[in-house]
Amino acid sequence: MDYHTLITSRYSVRSFSKTPIVPEHLTLILKAGRVAPTAGNRQPQRILVIQQADTISTLAEATPYTFEAPCILAVCADLRHCWKRSADGFCSNLADTAIVTTHMMLQAWDIGVGSCWVCVFDPFKVREILNIPDHFQIDCLLPMGYPDPNAKPGPKHLDRKTLTETVFFEKFST
Repeated sequence: MDYHTLITSRYSVRSFSKTPIVPEHLTLILKAGRVAPTAGNRQPQRILVIQQADTISTLAEATPYTFEAPCILAVCADLRHCWKRSADGFCSNLADTAIVTTHMMLQAWDIGVGSCWVCVFDPFKVREILNIPDHFQIDCLLPMGYPDPNAKPGPKHLDRKTLTETVFFEKFST
C-alpha cells in the first residue's frame, strides 16, 4: 500500500482477535521502532514486549485500556540516554518515543496488525507489575494484535481540523 493510504487508513484498533501476533510480524514491527530517528541518535527507547495472558490481565489493574489485546508494548525511555537541550533542559524522551511508537504503529498497520496508543495508565502500578527501573520513564502502552473482524474506527476518527487551523507560514498567527 502506498504511504498516503497507509497513514489515512490506520485507526486506533480497540477490538482484537485472540490470534497471537506471528513472531516474524512482531520482529518487523520492533525493527521499525529500532530504525526510528531520535534526538542526537541517542536511542533512549526501551520496549518491553508483553504477551503472557496473565501479565496482560494484571496490567488491566493499571489501565482500563488493554482491549484484551494478545500483545502490549510498554514503550519507555532510559532517561540516562535522552538528549537534553542546553538552553532550557528540554529532554527529548517523549519526542523520541513518540517517533519510535509511530514507526511501529505504521509498520504494524502495513502488515495487518492494529494498535492503539494508550497514555491512560497508572505509571506506578505499571512500573511495579513490569519491574521497570526508576530511571526509565513509561511513555505509552501499545496494545496490538490482528483487528477483530468487526473492529472499526471510533466516532472521532475522521474529525480533523483544517490545515488553515493548524499550519502557519512565516509567522505564528491566531
